[in-house]
Amino acid sequence: MGKAKDTHISLGQATMLVEAEAITTASQRLGPEFAQAVEVITEMSNSGKKLIFCGIGKSGHIARKLSTTFMSAGISCIFLHASEAIHGDLGIYKPGDVTILLSKSGSSEEIVRILPIIKGFESKVIAIVGRLESPISEAADIVLDASVEKEGDTLNLLPTASASVALALGDALASAVIGAKGFTPEEFARYHPGGQLGRNLLLTVGDVMLKLDKIACLSAKHTLKDAVLGMTQFSIGAACIIDDDNVLTGIVTDGDIRRLLSKKEVVLDLPLSKCMTKNPLSVNPEIPLREALRIMEDRPSQISVIPVIDKSSNKLLGLIRVHDIHQTNFS
Repeated sequence: MGKAKDTHISLGQATMLVEAEAITTASQRLGPEFAQAVEVITEMSNSGKKLIFCGIGKSGHIARKLSTTFMSAGISCIFLHASEAIHGDLGIYKPGDVTILLSKSGSSEEIVRILPIIKGFESKVIAIVGRLESPISEAADIVLDASVEKEGDTLNLLPTASASVALALGDALASAVIGAKGFTPEEFARYHPGGQLGRNLLLTVGDVMLKLDKIACLSAKHTLKDAVLGMTQFSIGAACIIDDDNVLTGIVTDGDIRRLLSKKEVVLDLPLSKCMTKNPLSVNPEIPLREALRIMEDRPSQISVIPVIDKSSNKLLGLIRVHDIHQTNFS
């Protein structure tokens, strides 16, 4: 059984290495035609036209995935199945749309049949093909070489390395286009609001913070025992220290208490003024969640909670936890 497992792992590694090498080779072939494709797609997008991906079989699956990648970048895009195209789906075309065709052989019958019609729609055609000398390559305006020396499987038959190269070329186009368009994280969030990335980009600290009625707020005159009781009551590992005007003056965390206990000198009636962290790190409610996360994690010693204060008055407004930022559902 051990030898069989080793064989499985070796075959898997060999396949991945073949695919990685094929992608590296393809990247080294990029030239003026790639830059031209980026310019054509960028110009199309800026003029309000759409990008149409077309393929069949495994190339069709890659084309469908790439269409969603470009949509995430705010580029109007659609997948057109080559077989369905000849039965009415060509109605999606408008003059000025750009087509990206994917075909390993470069001679997929269904694509070859619709090529003259696509050209008749005044659509520039970019071909990602595995054979440069092929009908699709000859008809295309721009050709990107997706050829591979061999596939990654032991039979050299499964579309493994060839599929990976086609996908990588499409992803490279998408990356270059968003660079050319100056695409921003905020724009990405607009098209991707439901995931963790969109959440961190769109929501602010004020949207998810725990407000004052949900956290322990004490004065510097309170004791360590009061802080422990407050943390227990609200099930939060911190207590904020404020003055009579509600201005934040300090914080005590469960980590602070553990460190005090390790010294074996702790008395529960110790005033918080003697053990709190004075003038602690804080954030304002207006900043994006991603910035709050950066502040909490981009430091020698990461913190899991941070007070939220009003920018002008320094009055305490609430508390935000790493947990609040990483939770998957919108509040």
